[in-house]
Amino acid sequence: MNHLQEKAMEWEEMEDAALVKEAQTGSQEAFGELVRRHRSKVFGYARSMVQEAHAAEDIVQDALIRAFLHLGKLVDVERFLPWMHRIVRNQAMTLLKKEGQRQESTFTSLEAGLSSLEEQPEKWNQLDYVLKQVSLSMDKEAAQAGVPEERLMRQETQRVLLNIIACLKPRERQIFESHFFDQLSPQEIAREFSLSSANVYQILSRSRRKVIQERIRVTVDSYLRTRRDWGIMRKVILSEEQIHGKGSSWSTAGNMLHTLVNTAGKKHSLAMVMGLTGLAFRINILPENVHIAGPTAYDFAEVFPRGLHNLGLTSRVVDGMTPLIGVNANLLDDSEKSVKAMQKRDIHQALPEALDLIHHAMDRGYPVMAWDLCIPEFGMVYGYDDEQRCLYINECGRKDTLAYDHLGRGVMEEIFVLAVDASFNIGLKDKLRGAFHMITQHYNGTEPKVPAGAVKGLAAYDAWCEAFRNQTVEPNGNAYNIVVFGDSRKYASQFLKEVALAWNEPEDASGNTGVLLEEAAETYKQLALVFDELHGLFPYPDGGKPNDQDCSPQAIILLEKAKELETKGAGQIESIWATMN
Repeated sequence: MNHLQEKAMEWEEMEDAALVKEAQTGSQEAFGELVRRHRSKVFGYARSMVQEAHAAEDIVQDALIRAFLHLGKLVDVERFLPWMHRIVRNQAMTLLKKEGQRQESTFTSLEAGLSSLEEQPEKWNQLDYVLKQVSLSMDKEAAQAGVPEERLMRQETQRVLLNIIACLKPRERQIFESHFFDQLSPQEIAREFSLSSANVYQILSRSRRKVIQERIRVTVDSYLRTRRDWGIMRKVILSEEQIHGKGSSWSTAGNMLHTLVNTAGKKHSLAMVMGLTGLAFRINILPENVHIAGPTAYDFAEVFPRGLHNLGLTSRVVDGMTPLIGVNANLLDDSEKSVKAMQKRDIHQALPEALDLIHHAMDRGYPVMAWDLCIPEFGMVYGYDDEQRCLYINECGRKDTLAYDHLGRGVMEEIFVLAVDASFNIGLKDKLRGAFHMITQHYNGTEPKVPAGAVKGLAAYDAWCEAFRNQTVEPNGNAYNIVVFGDSRKYASQFLKEVALAWNEPEDASGNTGVLLEEAAETYKQLALVFDELHGLFPYPDGGKPNDQDCSPQAIILLEKAKELETKGAGQIESIWATMN
C-alpha cells in the first residue's frame, strides 16, 4: 500500500468533527472526504425541495462552494451536516424565489448604486456564475484528460476556488461574502461594519473587479498547466517561408489578410485579397471630427470571415471588442503605449480563449491576425513560447514579443484574433458574387451589424463634408482617413483590372461583363487621383490645416467630386453583380 492510499484511509476513518477541523486549517483532502461522505445526503435533501434533478444538482454545487469558502465560520464542528442542510435550504429558497425572475443578477443592488461602473459581460458579473463555471470547467478538463479520480478533480476545483477568493484582503472578503453569499444588502453591510453605503458600494466594486481578474489569471494558469501535463508545452516560431504575402497597403487589415490567405495556400495578389474581402471599397467616417478610427469602425467578426469565405477559406475568431471608439493613439504620449501602461490595465476576459486559438493555429503552421497588440492597428502573431509565456508579434513592421497576459491590454484594451480554419474550392464567379454583394450592401448602408457612431458607404462623404463645414476636423485623423481610403481605391482599380483579365465566363444577355469590369477599374483609378489631391492638401501625419477657411471649401469640392465618382463606381459594381445573378 502506497503513501497516498494510506493517507486516504486515514481520512476515511476520521469522524466528521475531526475532518472539519482539518478542513478549517486549509486541508483540501479533508474537505474532499466530507464531500464524498455527505454529497448524496445533501443532494437528497435538495431534491426534496425542488422538482427537477438538474436544479437540485445546481443547488448542491453552489452549496458546496459556499461551504468550502465559509468553513471557517462553522463554530460547532459536530454539526457539519445540519450546517450543510441550512446552506442547501437557503440556496433552494433563493432559487424558488427567483423562479420567475431568472434574468435578475446577483449584482442588482450593486449596479443600482454604481452608475459609473464599467460594463462587463452580464453573467461574469455574478460571482456565483464565475465559481460555478470554474468548477465545471475543471471537472470537464480532468475528464477529457483521462483522469477519472473524483478526488483529484475535487482537489483541483477547490484549489482554484481558494486562489480566486485569496486575491481579496480580509476586510474586502468579509464584505464581499456578506453581499454575495449571505445576501445582505449594501445598507445592511454598512450597518454591520460601521461604514457608509457609498464605501460599501466602492469596496464591492473593487472586490468584484479583483475577483474577475483573478478568475482570468487562474484560468490561464490552469490552461498552461494542462498543456504541461499533456506534454505539449512548446516554443513555436513560424519561419519567413511559412509567412507569405507581406503587403504594403495602408490598410493593415488588408496586409494581414493577405498573409493569412497566402499561408493557407491560396495564392492571390494583395489587390485581389483587398477586393474580394471588400476592404478596397470600404469607407467609414466618424462624424463631427473625422476621427482616426474611421477606417476600422466596422464589425471585424462579421466582415473578415465573410470576406475570407469569398477566397475559399473558413476561419475561427475570438471577438473581445467594445463599442467604444477610444483615443487617437498617434496623439498619446509614448508612455501610454509602454509595457508599464499595459501592466496597469485589466487582463482581458477573452484572453484564455484567444490563447487557445493562437496555439491551435500555430501548431498547424498558420499565423494569427490580431488587433491592438500594442496600438489600435492589425498585426500578426507568428510564434509563441509557453515556458516564457510570450507571443512573437509583428505590428506595422515592428517585430517584438508580447507577454501572454498583455494580449488585450493595448491602447484600446480589446482583443480580436482570427485564424484560418479550413479551405475549400470556389470559382471566380462565386467569389465575385459574394464580394460584390458585400460591397453593394456597404455602399447602400444595409450591411449587417453596423457599429453605432460610424457613417458608412456613400453617406460617409456627406458626414465628412459636414465636418469641414463645421470646422471641427481633427488634422491627424482626417489625414489618415485620406491616405487609407485613397490607397484602397488604387487597389480597387487593380482588383477590377485583374478580374477583367481573368474573366472567361460565357457572357449573358445583359452585356459584356469584361468590358463593365474594365470601365469600373477606370472609375476607381480616377477616384484614387482625387484622394491624391486631398492628400496634397492634408499630408499625413501632420494633417495640414483642415479647419482653415481657405482649405475647407477646397476639401468639400474634392470630397463631392469623390462621392460622384464613388457613386458611379458603386452603380457599376451593382450592375456587374446583377449580371452574375
